[in-house]
Amino acid sequence: MSYRVGYGYDVHRFTKGTEIWIGGIKIPHDKGIEAHSDGDVLLHAICDALLGAAKLRDIGYHFPNTSPEYKNVDSKILLKESYQKVSDKGFRVVNIDATVAAQRPMLMNYIPEMEIVISKILHISPDDVSIKATTTEKLGFEGREEGISAHAVVLLEKTVQQDT
Repeated sequence: MSYRVGYGYDVHRFTKGTEIWIGGIKIPHDKGIEAHSDGDVLLHAICDALLGAAKLRDIGYHFPNTSPEYKNVDSKILLKESYQKVSDKGFRVVNIDATVAAQRPMLMNYIPEMEIVISKILHISPDDVSIKATTTEKLGFEGREEGISAHAVVLLEKTVQQDT
């Protein structure tokens, strides 16, 4: 079997009057996310990591923010479609390790539910999804509460050899 590692990163600005979704769940917060889709930085970073590991370009290539089809789309749909593209290429997800950086909201209590949501979409165990949250000690745009970022690393295993 062969393995591939993928890395993903996403960032979104906070704004007023919208919701905040992280890891596929709605998080209570006094700010929302400015984005074309629902702005779920964690799921977007995971999508990029999946697609990159399978050499399928990036999330913006497959789901452009100029397309009306993806306006306000639930990022769980983007994750499901990204996973399908990776699966169609003969890969399965081994594990995910991700970090969300934000001064606020505090995410610790929501992480187990995020791991379950993501694991169900990717057909893996919640034990194979590791999510961490960190503040930036009030440094940078996250620390000034201007926005939020997420980093994700995935390991894929090639399960089906395809003809080239």
